[in-house]
Amino acid sequence: MESYTYLLVNLACISIPFIASFYPKHAFYKDWKPFFKANLIVTLLFVIWDSIFTGIGVWGFNDTYLTGINIHNLPLEEVLFFICIPYACVFSYFAFQYFFKTNILQKSQAIISYILITIFLIVAIINYNKLYTAVTFFATSLYLIFLVYKKVDLSLHYLSYLFVMPFFFLSNGVLTGSFLVEPIVWYNNAENLGIRLSNIPIEDSVYGLLLIFMNIEFYNYFKLKA
Repeated sequence: MESYTYLLVNLACISIPFIASFYPKHAFYKDWKPFFKANLIVTLLFVIWDSIFTGIGVWGFNDTYLTGINIHNLPLEEVLFFICIPYACVFSYFAFQYFFKTNILQKSQAIISYILITIFLIVAIINYNKLYTAVTFFATSLYLIFLVYKKVDLSLHYLSYLFVMPFFFLSNGVLTGSFLVEPIVWYNNAENLGIRLSNIPIEDSVYGLLLIFMNIEFYNYFKLKA
């Protein structure tokens, strides 16, 4: 059963959002076409990034908790991660459009973006020699700059991100070793800040923000095109 651990983490993350997608009043399954178009693009980008970093030893995977099915040098479960997690996050974004008539982050979303851009750029520059830190923080800051330039209202993006963070800590905690003898995903600490939130490298929270925001934005783009 150990070999299905990562797969079960993915299924646990997507199960409730998937079931809730068929809620008749606000059915997310009707938006599957724009979501999966968006997710395909983002997944390809992140899989390429993931594959490169796996190949040069920035991170890696423990075969004990994997089914043994690989796509190039990535386990199948890692590829599914880029589908299951974004599905849960974009579903949350979709639901919040109906549940929140006024967003408490509406007035502060621009300030939040400017603060994050500044912090991410500074951290990336200072830690230019740490690959995971530098690439993740720099890429996320550039993407936020682009969204601010395009005058995108990010209030629901941030709210969705904050909502999924407890589930992120739970699922990513398992992946990085919580409740297990060994981590499913290991990290080369020479390539990150060495700051852990429980077992989770702090870079993962920024990596997750970029993953979520890109999926939401491409989803919105394809939804408007439909």
